[in-house]
Amino acid sequence: VQLVESGGGMVQPGGSLRLSCAASGFTFSAYDMTWVRQVPGKGPEWVSSINSGGDTTYYADSVKGRFSISRDNARNTLYLQMNTLKPEETALYYCVRGYVGAWGQGTQVTVSS
Repeated sequence: VQLVESGGGMVQPGGSLRLSCAASGFTFSAYDMTWVRQVPGKGPEWVSSINSGGDTTYYADSVKGRFSISRDNARNTLYLQMNTLKPEETALYYCVRGYVGAWGQGTQVTVSS
């Protein structure tokens, strides 16, 4: 199982980023997928999940209306569109197979002016 996140970076408050997660080593289309984020020294925070078919999505209240999760099963790729970012959302963002499965190495998102 390999999950490789990309798309992180530094953005000003109110800005946008689109994260990607390239999956390999398993049947991507058979699994629900999740994004979580973690600040050093704190526990992981669930952000969003999507079902295997991509037609059902779930969001933490803190990101609802600003973030959008999607997937392309033909490309074995998971996405997270993040809009109106806030400084407190600075964290490492990870994609997760299922809800508690394998994690990628993470991509850093820094929201700062």
